[in-house]
Amino acid sequence: MKRGLWSRCLRAAGQRSNWVSGLSAFGLGALLSLALAPVHFLLSIPLALGGLGVLVLRARTALWASVIGWLAGLGYFAFGLSWIVEPFQVDAERYAWMAPFALVFLAAGLALFWGLGFGLAVRWSPAREGQVRRLLLLMALWSLVEMARANILTGFPWAGFGQFWIETPAAQLLPWIGEQGLALLTLAVTLPLALLRRRPLLAVTPLLAVALAGYALPQQPAPAMTTKLVRLVQPNAPQAEKWLPDRRWDFVRRAVELSEADVSDQYPSHDFPDLIVWPETSVPQLLNHAGDTLAAISERAAGVPILLGIQRRVEGRYYNSAILVEEEGLVEQIYDKAHLVPFGEYVPFGDVMARFGIYGFASQTGAGYAAGPGAVLMELGIGRALPLICYEAVFARDVNAAPSRPDMLIQITNDAWFGTRSGPYQHLVQARMRAAEQGLPMLRAANTGITAMIDPFGQLREKIPLGEAGAIDALLPAPLAATLYSRIGDWPVVLLCLALVLGMQKNWRRSAVRS
Repeated sequence: MKRGLWSRCLRAAGQRSNWVSGLSAFGLGALLSLALAPVHFLLSIPLALGGLGVLVLRARTALWASVIGWLAGLGYFAFGLSWIVEPFQVDAERYAWMAPFALVFLAAGLALFWGLGFGLAVRWSPAREGQVRRLLLLMALWSLVEMARANILTGFPWAGFGQFWIETPAAQLLPWIGEQGLALLTLAVTLPLALLRRRPLLAVTPLLAVALAGYALPQQPAPAMTTKLVRLVQPNAPQAEKWLPDRRWDFVRRAVELSEADVSDQYPSHDFPDLIVWPETSVPQLLNHAGDTLAAISERAAGVPILLGIQRRVEGRYYNSAILVEEEGLVEQIYDKAHLVPFGEYVPFGDVMARFGIYGFASQTGAGYAAGPGAVLMELGIGRALPLICYEAVFARDVNAAPSRPDMLIQITNDAWFGTRSGPYQHLVQARMRAAEQGLPMLRAANTGITAMIDPFGQLREKIPLGEAGAIDALLPAPLAATLYSRIGDWPVVLLCLALVLGMQKNWRRSAVRS
């Protein structure tokens, strides 16, 4: 009788402990999300990652470790990606009810990657093998599943750990190791904090060493500037009004007015800019029928070349495109967006889903856009540019896929879809990281913001705040020499993590045989 009561008490205590661990994991994941833009609360990083390391060290089974990882990911992505509900508010009467489901399902799905990494770390490092081994495996496997998240099923690298550091000296490592390398370094210096009670010196040494190294880095020099002058236009068209028949041309007229201002007072050597950049889908009609519109725009802009976003139809397919409008509205260069947003710009199995009334949010016609052929360079008069439309700037591999090294990156985007909270700020951070990784300036024109001239170090030279109409004239920074990351990408990080996992596995098998 006493044994039965004692067993029940132990089981009850274990269940309470699991509840505490589960809630702690969710809370620590939510805390970690505060390190993302626009909050950038960096103290949350060691607190959250160190705490999650403790929970993994205490996990007795791989299954429970997977649950801990999934709950942590659920908290992180649910709070960090809360902006995902914004597109559903554009047509709230039809879609608002979907918003909480979209957020929960997205967060739960992305959290599965974390659950896999946590579970394997415990599965391949039994308690007898030591805590250091388990943390090393967690570091490597967590990095690998994060890279998988950025690539599998078209990929979704948003809210990666490297994005925490854009405003710190650590961002200077981006040209060398890229965002994924910076994420691995983040885990390498914070997970050992889980050992603080038993091995305090080992726990704090990596963090202190990296912190001292960061402050010892020299200040980045100011980039060299070219004589090329660029005007970036932000018409500020709210998404709910952007396509309304009685409003859509108001935003075009606003963009035209912002494009035709003289620049000679600020830049005496220029009467007009060398290039004007408008945002994504700036002209609310198909390119097929926009000849007169483009000619009128060009005339008002004094014939200055304009890179702008527009939709077009080719053989029954619709494309989200960037075009270069030359004098008299002539269009000779076109780029079609290649990396489309699932369920935003197209719906998987779109023809079937369209029968049930399910279409992509951003697509104006049919079941969605068609994808373009991939990365191309455009000759813009001020140099060769790699065009990126909206979401494409979050993928470092897409930028690395350029057929040759460009002189600049250009991102045209419609961040009105992301609302006014965290989404536009996080999108800007990723654009800055692409510039720093490549050592290239980026011209960024956003419909509602944040429009910016970004230098090749990833720093903002000029910007228009979120939710304001305006234009900025800025000299184009000169590109830097090709960076290490632009040449080799993420392969060193992938190979290092795989080598660490395989090495640990080999040692584990040897020790198992000896046992």
